Amino acid sequence: MRTKIEAGWIVGHDKGRHTLLRDAVLVYEGNRIVYVGRAFEGDVDRTIDAKGKLVTPGFIDTHVHSGHRASHRLISDTGRPMYYGQPFLEISVPKEGKTVSGDPRYLKHGDPGAEAAFALNATFTVAELLRNGVTTFVEFGSQLKVQDALLAEVTRLGTRAYLAPGFDCGRWVGDEQGRLKRIRDDQLGLDGLDVAVDWIARNDGAAEGRVRGILVPREVETASLDLLRRTRELADELGLPMATHAAYSVIEFHETVREYMMTPIELLDSLGMLRPTLNIGHGNFISDNANLNFARKDDLRLMGDAGVSISHCPINIVRRSRTLDSWMRYRAAGVNISIGSDTYPRDMIMNMRTASYLGKIMSETYLAATAGEALEAATLGGAISVGRDDLGRLAPGAVADIVIINLSGGNSLRYGPVRDPVKSLVECGVGDDVETVIVDGVIRMENGIIPGIDFAELNQRAQSAGEAVWDSLPEWDPLGRSAEQACPWCYPSTFECEPV
Repeated sequence: MRTKIEAGWIVGHDKGRHTLLRDAVLVYEGNRIVYVGRAFEGDVDRTIDAKGKLVTPGFIDTHVHSGHRASHRLISDTGRPMYYGQPFLEISVPKEGKTVSGDPRYLKHGDPGAEAAFALNATFTVAELLRNGVTTFVEFGSQLKVQDALLAEVTRLGTRAYLAPGFDCGRWVGDEQGRLKRIRDDQLGLDGLDVAVDWIARNDGAAEGRVRGILVPREVETASLDLLRRTRELADELGLPMATHAAYSVIEFHETVREYMMTPIELLDSLGMLRPTLNIGHGNFISDNANLNFARKDDLRLMGDAGVSISHCPINIVRRSRTLDSWMRYRAAGVNISIGSDTYPRDMIMNMRTASYLGKIMSETYLAATAGEALEAATLGGAISVGRDDLGRLAPGAVADIVIINLSGGNSLRYGPVRDPVKSLVECGVGDDVETVIVDGVIRMENGIIPGIDFAELNQRAQSAGEAVWDSLPEWDPLGRSAEQACPWCYPSTFECEPV
């Protein structure tokens, strides 16, 4: 079946970079784009009217942690200074001997309500991404049952994903005084890698080829050298991309330097892991960052020489008073910047805007992190990170992953007059402006409606699950705090008024 989209604007692709075509058409047949240009003379079976609208490549979210992320609401505007703004330590470190009972990612098969929780989190994740125009996402290493649930929802809702269980050599816990303590088990990591490889062998190519495997040692500081080395060997042998959190935390940076006398980036370089298809989660705490006061500043050069990819998650990290040191210097060095949502909201348009604005501030020039660069990061950058030259672009031969965006702002004046639609999108847009999403040549969302998804009902279920997460905090929190103690209300919740 051949389909033509008649658009007000199309973000096309030519000679390795995006282009912008006005009053243009795009034609796809099956799951491949066959034409992008001013006019198409051939026959088509269907025409989609996108006049006055912007057509872009599907967004690629390179850093997703599955779930409704209710636990992260416990650290809004608060947190323990000892964690230096690292959010995962705030909500993923239980007291020793306990588990993070409120987060479905830490449930085990057979736990009461586990299967329903896995299914809810997967549905919430995939539906939210699809609603916001994300056609491809990378899940950053949740456990096997989470991956199974995501696989089912990706298959049902029709998106594209890079999935596989993550692995590590033990996690952090809180000791009897609430201090960080490492639980180390090197064999656990190697066994987890075997589980991941087996999962990939069974599921790579599932959902009509939309699911691919990825190897994810979760963090550099929770992986042994043997585990990282074996990951790299298997990535080479099996032709798989990799992802890990590295240069993402003050604690991780100093722990790695203390243990190996190398920075996290130097360590990855020594193991031969630096490459475009290594997705470094965040990569903002490198030796070149002045906040670390590290004398040998060579990480950015190592990353750039290797063309390594980072998944920059601007909204998530700015909430913790952190950002990328300099967008302009990273790009000039040769680092491939992609964009991830990480936690919430999974709104790639808002993340592009945040990346652009913070990139200008940190680069100390309004010429940095342009709207065009932000959209490239959300499309081409993600494609590079997973080694694909048929994603993230609208060009003949590319996969038909397409987003149609309404630039009217709905019943608002948010956009105002539109001159350059990409600049307007990045400066004024939100995920709700995404109107239609096509993945692999099939319409997966039309007019904001995803077949099989009731957003109101899904929100209600997530709210109920969130209440259970917050109520469970005293059971596992290292300090035994209630949700109100860990994250006080922004305003007093009770008061008395004097009668007039």
